[in-house]
Amino acid sequence: MGIFKRLRDMTMASINDLLDKAEDPVKMLNQFLRDMEEDINEAEVAVAKQIAVEKKFKQQFEEAGEMVTKREEQALKALEQGNEDLARRALQDKKEHQIRFDEMKKQYDIAKGNADRLRSQLQEMKDELTKMKNKKDLLVARAEAAKAQKQINQAISGFGTDNAAKGFDRMSEKVLQMEAEAEASNELRSKDRSLDDELDQLKKSDGVDDELAALRAKLQAKKEG
Repeated sequence: MGIFKRLRDMTMASINDLLDKAEDPVKMLNQFLRDMEEDINEAEVAVAKQIAVEKKFKQQFEEAGEMVTKREEQALKALEQGNEDLARRALQDKKEHQIRFDEMKKQYDIAKGNADRLRSQLQEMKDELTKMKNKKDLLVARAEAAKAQKQINQAISGFGTDNAAKGFDRMSEKVLQMEAEAEASNELRSKDRSLDDELDQLKKSDGVDDELAALRAKLQAKKEG
């Protein structure tokens, strides 16, 4: 039965293989479950048709069986009443119904066997679907965890690489160079300020000496006076 083909493929190995090949395992898992549900819907239609065939043959062989019993009773009654010809015809019709009964019973047994087999396969599919749904959350969680771990691993593998380390070294050298230049600039400015200060100090010393000389002159004049 083509509609039950997927049942043979519904194993954890096939699911794992599907997830391994999928770009997005979560989406593929959901799609897998949807496919299973579609197959089950198709299987239910097929089973319903087979059950209808089974019921049809059952009705036909039961009706034929009832006629066999009825004609035998009628033949016996006709014979009791001395109507052998009527009894003979009733038995002849009984024979025809018996043939039909045997044929319909045979067809019914075949139809019932097919229907029972399809019922069993359909139930297996439903049980498998239930099992997969129960495992879905776990598989999704595992897929998400694996995806997150992969992203973290990729981030870590690129963290602190030689390029980054070399970049930091270059920046460190650049900062050292900037600090050295700043220090050198400060030293030059300090030297310039020292010269200016000395010159200014000379000027300040000359003024004090003049005032000191003036005071001495005053003191001398006072003594003389």
